[in-house]
Amino acid sequence: LRGDEEMLPLASAATCRSEADWLVGINGTRAMTAFNSKGGGFFLTTVGRVQTPTLAVVVEREQAIKDFVPRDYWEVHATFQAEAGEYEGRWFDENFKKAEDDAHQRAERIWEQDKAEGIRGKCAGQPGEVTQESKQSKQAAPLLFDLTTLQRDANGRFGFSAKNTLAIAQALYERHKVLTYPRTNSKALPEDYPATVRKTLEGLSENGYASPAGKILKNEWVVPGNKRIFNNAKISDHFAIIPTLQAPKKLKEQEQKIYDLVVKRFLAVFFPAAEFEVTTRITRVENEPFKTEGKVLVQPGWLEVYGRDQQGEMLTVVKPGEQVQTTNIEANGTQTKPPARYNEATLLSAMEHAGRLVDDEELAEAMRESGLGTPATRANIIEELIRHRYLVRENRELIPTAQAFQLITLLHGLNIEALSKPELTGNWEHKLHEIERGRLDRKS
Repeated sequence: LRGDEEMLPLASAATCRSEADWLVGINGTRAMTAFNSKGGGFFLTTVGRVQTPTLAVVVEREQAIKDFVPRDYWEVHATFQAEAGEYEGRWFDENFKKAEDDAHQRAERIWEQDKAEGIRGKCAGQPGEVTQESKQSKQAAPLLFDLTTLQRDANGRFGFSAKNTLAIAQALYERHKVLTYPRTNSKALPEDYPATVRKTLEGLSENGYASPAGKILKNEWVVPGNKRIFNNAKISDHFAIIPTLQAPKKLKEQEQKIYDLVVKRFLAVFFPAAEFEVTTRITRVENEPFKTEGKVLVQPGWLEVYGRDQQGEMLTVVKPGEQVQTTNIEANGTQTKPPARYNEATLLSAMEHAGRLVDDEELAEAMRESGLGTPATRANIIEELIRHRYLVRENRELIPTAQAFQLITLLHGLNIEALSKPELTGNWEHKLHEIERGRLDRKS
C-alpha cells in the first residue's frame, strides 16, 4: 500500500480535469448556444476541450479537399524482354529529393508531358543493361492490442464503428469472460505474466487454435525477459487486451470476429519475425533508369498465424551481364488526388497522435502520452459529434456538416481558436501530468 500523500496528486489532477471539462465544455456550450440563439429560437451548440479540436481536424481536412486543385503528371512504364521472360519497370529520377512544401512530388512523377514523351521516344526498342541488389528484411509481429488499435483494425477489416467495437469487446470481457479488460491504452503485459500466458496458450490449443498455440509452446517462444511483450514500464492502469483462460461458448458472429482478431494478434506476437528477400533491379536504357522491385517471403514467421505464407512477387531471372530488350514503353498521364477523407480508423489514429499536429516540441512530447481524449472516450466523442449533427457517416467516411464549418469559423471570428486547436488540450494534459507527478500544485 502507498501512503495518502503519494496518491493525493492523482486526486488533484482528477479534480482539475473535471473542472476543465466544466469550464470549457459546459460553460463553453452555454455561451456558444446563447450566442447562436440571439436571434430567437434555440440552437444547441456544443463545444468541448476534446470534441472541438477533433472536429477541427476533420473540418481542416475537408477544407483541404475543397481547395484542392489537381495537377497533371506523367509516368513512363516499360516492358523488358530477358531470356527467361519479360518484366516491367518504371522510370524514376535518381537525384530526387523530397520537397518540404510539396507532398505530391515523387521520384517517378514527371510534370511536363514533353519530357515524358522524350524519354519514351528515346528508349523505345532499345537494349538495356541490368544491375540488381537483394537484401534481407525482417518484419516483427505487431504489438498486442490496446483499445484504439483494436478499434482501428476492426473498422478497417469489418467496417465496425469504434463504439460498436468497444461494446463487443466489453461484452466479451464482462458477459463471456473470454477477453481481458478492453478500456486500456497499454500494448504490453506485466513482467510476472509468462506463466499465465502459457496456461492461456494451453487453453487455446484445445479450442480451434491448436497449430499456432502448440507451436509456441513446443518451441518455448514465451520468453520472460522479452521487453517487447512483458514490460511493467509500458503499463499504466491496465495491460494489453488478450484472451483469458475461459473458453468461448455461443459467441455471436460479430463477437467471434473480435475474439478471433485478439487471439490471432496474441498468438502472432510470440512468433519469430517474418523474413523477406527484397530485390531492387535497375534497368538502364540510353542512360535512363527504370526500377523494378520484387519481394519474396523467405520465412513466414508470425504471418503463419494469419495463414499468409504465399511467396509474393518473384522477379523474372536475368543472368549477370545479360542484355534485355525494351519491347513496350508508354507515357501514362494522370492527376494528383486530394487528401483522403477521415474514416473512424484514421480519425482514431489522428486523435491518438494529435501531438504531431502541434508545433511546440514540449507540448507535442506531452501529448505523445495522451493525444486527444482517452482510449475509453474516443469512440464516444465521435458518436457525440455525429449525434450533434457536426459529422455524418457516409459509407465508411466521416464528413463534416455545414454546422461544423460554421462552428469553427465562428470560433475563429470570436478569437477563441484556442478551443479548436489540440494545443489547448495538449497544454492542459502536460500540466495535469505534472500535477500527477507532484511537480505542479493544483492552485497554480
